[in-house]
Amino acid sequence: MKILLFGANGQVGSEIARQAQRDGIYVRACTRAEVDITLQSSVEDIISSSQPSVVINAAAYTAVDQAETEQELASEVNALAPGYMALACAKAHIPLLHISTDYVFDGSQGDAYRESDAVQPINHYGRSKLEGEKVIRELHVQHIILRTSWVFGAVGNNFVKTIVRLAKEREQLKVVDDQRGCPTPAGSIAGALLTICKAIDKGGEVAWGTYHHCGAPETSWYGFAQSIVTTARQYMPLKLQQLLPITTDEYPTPAPRPRQSVLQCDKIRDQFGIQPPGWEQALHALFEAGAFQ
Repeated sequence: MKILLFGANGQVGSEIARQAQRDGIYVRACTRAEVDITLQSSVEDIISSSQPSVVINAAAYTAVDQAETEQELASEVNALAPGYMALACAKAHIPLLHISTDYVFDGSQGDAYRESDAVQPINHYGRSKLEGEKVIRELHVQHIILRTSWVFGAVGNNFVKTIVRLAKEREQLKVVDDQRGCPTPAGSIAGALLTICKAIDKGGEVAWGTYHHCGAPETSWYGFAQSIVTTARQYMPLKLQQLLPITTDEYPTPAPRPRQSVLQCDKIRDQFGIQPPGWEQALHALFEAGAFQ
């Protein structure tokens, strides 16, 4: 099996490359510096020359607030580029695996979102990711869209790194407590995608379509921050004295967030045997490995 990977330097992309190497899987890992995915010719050329068994798109514009003012760029990366990949993959009969987000939902639903539930993004980041999903479905049958949420890992910017940095600098932090979701380790997303790749490589029938994969249990940003601070104190000195819960209204942001974006993950378990990871254990493991020093 040969994987062509876009977004190799990102949180999930770096984990895919690491785990694939560990498992003896060849990956042609492409960074933004190597391939401009917003140019159709660049995407077509690398797919044609690499002749992979599977393409994984882990590249994305993920700055949620910044996307409100950089809407064109966010749409180019999150919608146009996946379309170019889907078109090139369809022509070459190559499966495409693509990462999407819980932010395609508006957060008004009381219980966890299933793959079949109505989508209604409330910020441009979510809209651009939804457009990426739509164009992949329209252009290529052999696709897996993997929606996930609240990603954290050793590489790139994420909520864990932000909380650790601020807890070292400040005595008091206020964190939103009325938005609920599921933190997800980047390593688990990578593992899920590679599990799907192995299933594809075995041959046989694959249930193409959209799947959810996120960590467990659900929590709020404040609950997540509490766990981060408690764990961090075991490994480093913190200046933080008070961690206070606040409402969304008390912390306005350029991009609105869904109040509830918990994802239901039964489908991927039933189809591929992939279970929701325990994010608290993964958080401890990353601190143990020195990821947030």
